[in-house]
Amino acid sequence: MVDVREKDYVVIVQCHIVKERCSGYNCERAFNERIGGFSAYPKDNGYRSLYMTCGGCCGQAVQRKLGHLVRRIKKHEGIGKDRIVVQLASCMTKDNYHSSRCPHLDYLRCLIAKLGLDVREDTFIDEKSEKRRKAGIYTVSD
Repeated sequence: MVDVREKDYVVIVQCHIVKERCSGYNCERAFNERIGGFSAYPKDNGYRSLYMTCGGCCGQAVQRKLGHLVRRIKKHEGIGKDRIVVQLASCMTKDNYHSSRCPHLDYLRCLIAKLGLDVREDTFIDEKSEKRRKAGIYTVSD
């Protein structure tokens, strides 16, 4: 389990296809209110955050984007990989109104791990979607 108290920078990765129709408001609100997938983050910590998409299927662009961030933030601010956590958005990790769970999730986790970054899952957890998952309307993701 990732200790988010030891992190300074949160990178929220959202599905590129879903972002064509989703503003990302619920993820941003969940982060700022520390609810859903962000409930483990202390409210008094002034985390910096960056939102990006995976770049589209198969998600390989996420490695280039995160690699660029790692190099830039180290050079300009001295922040190392150990201070960064990647949070995969619920639109990628769970079946929901926008789409099914990302079929490339394991591959994305592998790409992020190759960069030496910690990864967490889920952002906004919608009550209606959770009910639908429990009712079998949406597939329950591990």
